Amino acid sequence: MFTKEIILDALRGINHPDTGLDIVSSGMVGTVSSGENGITVVLTPDKSNDPVISSLRSTCVKVIKEKLGPGTKIADIRIEPKVVVEKLASVKKKTEDDPLPGVANILAVSSGKGGVGKSTIAVNLAVSLARLGYRTGLLDADIFGPSVPVMFDAAGFRPKVIKLDNTDMIVPMEKYGVKVLSIGFFVDPSDAVVWRGPMASNFLKQLITQGDWGELDYLVVDLPPGTSDIHLTLVQEVPVTGAIVVTTPQEVALADAVKGIAMFRSDKINVPVLGLVENMSWFTPAELPDNKYFIFGREGGKNLAEKSGVPLLGQIPVVQSICEGGDSGQPVALGDSASGSAFMKLAEEVVVRTEERNRTAGPTARVKIN
Repeated sequence: MFTKEIILDALRGINHPDTGLDIVSSGMVGTVSSGENGITVVLTPDKSNDPVISSLRSTCVKVIKEKLGPGTKIADIRIEPKVVVEKLASVKKKTEDDPLPGVANILAVSSGKGGVGKSTIAVNLAVSLARLGYRTGLLDADIFGPSVPVMFDAAGFRPKVIKLDNTDMIVPMEKYGVKVLSIGFFVDPSDAVVWRGPMASNFLKQLITQGDWGELDYLVVDLPPGTSDIHLTLVQEVPVTGAIVVTTPQEVALADAVKGIAMFRSDKINVPVLGLVENMSWFTPAELPDNKYFIFGREGGKNLAEKSGVPLLGQIPVVQSICEGGDSGQPVALGDSASGSAFMKLAEEVVVRTEERNRTAGPTARVKIN
């Protein structure tokens, strides 16, 4: 554990880009603490909509690890604007246009076909965002094939239901710094979910609107493969900030990824595509960490990204530890291995693209389909 003075000394090297003052001297650091779960820092900007606050949070994580050691654990770096009452009032008030006013960014993780590792990407992206210091949630919207409970070693978890303002609210599981809800928490793992489209859509609506998500910087939504009622329900229920499309280098996967990109870009949906993630880019055996074997093709995702005019957010290799981490409920992004670092870089790129999207475009509206 570190003393308050040591943590503050590390943070004094961070300057606010607008004022030029370091965040400690300018009073932007509220409280700091260090415990068994790691370091907690509370940033208190004067304005709740400070445009650089997300970047400052990322910088805090980076500087703390540089100054105090790369293995330093960070429990939470949260933002509490000085106008606290005004902030809480805006969060608690639900509007017709946005049922999740406390959630800053909603990211839809999608794939054109199954079997490309979409859920693996969604889980490790959420964990990586949390490790970067962002308040993160993960909604498993893959109604008919939920994988998230297994990947979080929580197949037996059953959420609590509490009363808030005379409404039953579902309390998400919190693990690895991520708030998680999945249909897998409500059904037996051995049971098949045999529902018609409207039933699945209604259940997804309930997880969205009755989930006690609180305030989040990112809500990652793991969508089912393909294009379906679930995708339409999501974009109709909440304003999705951006979509992330997952593929492998194989031609058959790339052909379906094109359809996924086209769906989000269509006139009726019109959700920005933040970029493409190429999963299973190459195989690297543990005993030969510097070797790359392109068993599913080479640069297919990169070529599709260039052709489609979307960024290539990252290339994730086929590594045994990624599979083992998913099966054991210990996502590989929790560690600092080469695979964990790949997901951290992916999360950093997603943050950059999200902030760029928010600077250059207005808020995404909920889709109205007649």
